[in-house]
Amino acid sequence: MIEVELGGRSTELAAAYRLCRAIAATHGRTYFLATRLLSAPRRPAVHALYAFARIVDDTVDHPTLDAEHGPAGELDLVEKQLRVALEQGVPSAAPADRRTLVLTALADTIQRYDIAPQHFWAFLDSMRMDVPGTAHFRARYATMTELRAYMRGSAAAIGLQLLPVLGTVVPVAEAEPAAAALGEAFQLTNFLRDTAEDLDRGRIYLPTDELAAFDVDADLLTHCRRTGHTEQRVRRALAHLIAINRDLYRIANPGIDLLDPRVRPAIRTASTLYSGILDEIERADYEVFTRRAVVPRQRRLRVAAAEFTSAALRI
Repeated sequence: MIEVELGGRSTELAAAYRLCRAIAATHGRTYFLATRLLSAPRRPAVHALYAFARIVDDTVDHPTLDAEHGPAGELDLVEKQLRVALEQGVPSAAPADRRTLVLTALADTIQRYDIAPQHFWAFLDSMRMDVPGTAHFRARYATMTELRAYMRGSAAAIGLQLLPVLGTVVPVAEAEPAAAALGEAFQLTNFLRDTAEDLDRGRIYLPTDELAAFDVDADLLTHCRRTGHTEQRVRRALAHLIAINRDLYRIANPGIDLLDPRVRPAIRTASTLYSGILDEIERADYEVFTRRAVVPRQRRLRVAAAEFTSAALRI
C-alpha cells in the first residue's frame, strides 16, 4: 500500500504518489518491475521521478489541443510550478489536475532526498531542444559528441536525480559518472528502438556522421519507414550503433557496485532488461520500422526473479 510505503504521510500527498505509481506502471514496464525490487520507502520517490520525466516527455511529443501555451510555454510553466513548489513547500491540499499532482510528489521527493534541483533544470533545457519552431530545437545531431551533450540533460541528469534516492557506499560524486553513463545507455537504447516513431516526428537522434559512414542518410531512413523494410546499409549502421550502446552499458554497469547493496538488484535488473532491447532488435533482423522491440514478459519476470532471489539471500 502506498500509505505504508510513505510511512503514514498525508492523504493528499499519498494520492499524488499513487498517481505517479500508476504512470510508472502503465508507461515504464521495465523500470516499474525493477522498482519492485527496491525497499518500500524508496519506491514512491522513484515513481515520482519517472512520472515527472513522463509528463514532460508527453508535453513535447504529445501536446494536447487545449494546451494553453504550446509545448515551449508548457515547459516554462512546468519549471515555474516546480520552482514555486520547492520554494514554498508542498501544498497542504492536493489539487485536481494531473501535472500538479505529479509536481507535488516530485517536490516532496526532491526535498526528502536532498536532490540537487539543477538536474531538473538541465532535463527541462534538453526537452526544449525537442520542441519544433523554437530557437532551441534540434532535429538532427551530427556527431556522437553532440548527441551526448543533449543526453547529459535528457538522460544523464535522470541518473543523477536517482542517486540520492538509491544511496551509495562511496561519496555521491564518485558514483555520478557511472550513473550518468547508465542514463545515457538507456536513452540511446530508446533512440535505436524508436527510430521509426522519431522519424514520424521529424527527428533523427542517431548521429548523422555515424550513419553516413554506412552510406545512410535521412532520405534512406524515410524510405525504410515508408516501405517498412530495413535496407542492408541501415542494418549495418544499426549494428554499429548497438555496439556503441553496449560500450556505454559496459562503462556504467561497474558503477552499480557503488550503490547501496539493497538497491543493486533493482538497478541490475533495469540494466539487464533495457540492454535486452538491443538483443530483440538484433533478433528481429533490425526491423525497427515496422515493430517496437520489447523484451518478452517471461524474460522480464525471469530476470527480476533471479535478482530478487539474489537480494533475499543477502539479507
